[in-house]
Amino acid sequence: MPVVKLFVGFVDSLNEWIGRIFGMIIIPIVLIAVYEVICRRFLNSPTIWSFEVLKQLFGLYFMMLAAYGLLHKAHISIDVFTMRLSKKKRAIIDIICYIIFYFPFCLITIKYSYVFAAVSWVSKERSWSVFGPVLYPIKTVIFIGFTLLLLQGISEFIKDIYVVRSKEL
Repeated sequence: MPVVKLFVGFVDSLNEWIGRIFGMIIIPIVLIAVYEVICRRFLNSPTIWSFEVLKQLFGLYFMMLAAYGLLHKAHISIDVFTMRLSKKKRAIIDIICYIIFYFPFCLITIKYSYVFAAVSWVSKERSWSVFGPVLYPIKTVIFIGFTLLLLQGISEFIKDIYVVRSKEL
């Protein structure tokens, strides 16, 4: 199945690339947080923009790296139940969990995050804070992040099927 292999390779490469690029967002997050602490604590002059900017940057960081985390098995899992099982049995449990929990959750979240973002774009939604940044781009990131997470989940699901069948991908 070369198409399946191409899909898995494409999704894995895409999320690897996105993860490495968006992982760099941690640098401005740290710099802005340090700047705000210095301004607030030592100069007695807090900024009005840092909280909103940090909140949006961290949301971007978190959502865009979720699929990267799944690719590298960095998400929380309950290995205590499966650590003594064979690779094939773990793959079977993963397949069942993907079908029962993962895919429905991702699909529902994608559906509602699309509506959430669309309504925000139509109204040109802004934050209520004094700084008042726009919110529709970050709300769109929720939709994009879960779409990437779903694609990576499909890739992992396919890999598990190949493990169960004892075949190379």
